[in-house]
Amino acid sequence: MKAAVISHRGAQPQVQEFQAPQAQAGALLINVDTAGLGGWDVLGAYRLGVEYPCVIRGEGVGHTTDGRRVYFGERSVLPWGAWAEQTLVPEEEVWEVPDNIDDKTAIAMGIAATGALVPLENAKIQAGEKVLILGATGTLGQIALQLARYLGAGHVSAAARNQASLDKLLERGICDSIVCLGSDDDVAALKTDAGEGYDVVLDLVCGQPMLNALKATRWGARIMTIGTGAGREVNLDMALLLFRTLSVVGTGQRPPADRENIWRRLLKIAEQENIEIDYLDFDFADADQAWQAQIDGPHAKITARVR
Repeated sequence: MKAAVISHRGAQPQVQEFQAPQAQAGALLINVDTAGLGGWDVLGAYRLGVEYPCVIRGEGVGHTTDGRRVYFGERSVLPWGAWAEQTLVPEEEVWEVPDNIDDKTAIAMGIAATGALVPLENAKIQAGEKVLILGATGTLGQIALQLARYLGAGHVSAAARNQASLDKLLERGICDSIVCLGSDDDVAALKTDAGEGYDVVLDLVCGQPMLNALKATRWGARIMTIGTGAGREVNLDMALLLFRTLSVVGTGQRPPADRENIWRRLLKIAEQENIEIDYLDFDFADADQAWQAQIDGPHAKITARVR
C-alpha cells in the first residue's frame, strides 16, 4: 500500500510502498479517506522509543472493513498511521462519524478542539468576562476564540506573532481585538488591549509570552497553559500570581470514552455555532510538503485526501 513513511529519526516523510497492516484482536482495520496533521505529529515522530520506518501518525476519517464511516485519533498501532491507504487502530479509539459531519470537521473537532474546550471549561468563564487566547492563529487557537464566546465571554482577544493571520481573524469576526506580539514592548501592547485586565488567558505557547500576558491580567484571573511552543521554562515572580490562578492542563490523557464524549459534544457545538477554521489541503503524494508546512507554522489545519 501507499503510505507517508518516515525512514529514520529526523527524516521527512516520503510517500512510498509500505507493508499493509494485518487484522489484530482488539484493533480495527481502517481504509483511510482523509488524513490530518498537527504539531503533535511532528513532535512525536522523533521521540525516543519510536521504531523506524513508520507512517505519520495523524488523525483521520475512513471506513472500517464492514463499511462504517469512522474517526480515529493519532493512536494507530505502530508503525502505522493516518497517512496511509490503510491503518490499524485500537477499537476504543475508533468512533463513528454522524452523516451530517464532513471529514475535515470530524478531524478538527478531535485533538485540537478538545485542547480548547477542556481548559476553557475548567476556567469557568463568567458572562461578560474578557478572555485572551495566546497563540490564537493556529487551529486550536481559532477554535478556542469561538468556544470562548460560546461559553459566555464578553470580549475575546487574539494574540500571536503573525499580523496577517491576526487581521484575518478580526475580519472574519471570530475575535473582538488583536495583539501582534514581537514588538519592543509586548506587555504594554497586551495591557492596552486588556483595559482593566484579562479575566481568563488560554495560553498555547508558555515561555515569555505567558509571563507577559500574566502582567495584563486582573485579580481573580485564571491562566490555563496547555502548550510550550515558546518555551517550557519560565522565571516567574510569584507576586504576579497574587489573587490569580495558573493551571497546566493536559487534555489527551483521558479514557477513550471520555474523549469520545467530548468530541461528540464538539461536533454538535461546531454545527450549532458554525465554528469556522482555516484549512490547508495537500495532495497525499505531497506529504513531505505538508510536513514542512506544519513545521513552518501553517495557521491552518492540514489535511490530505488519501482515497
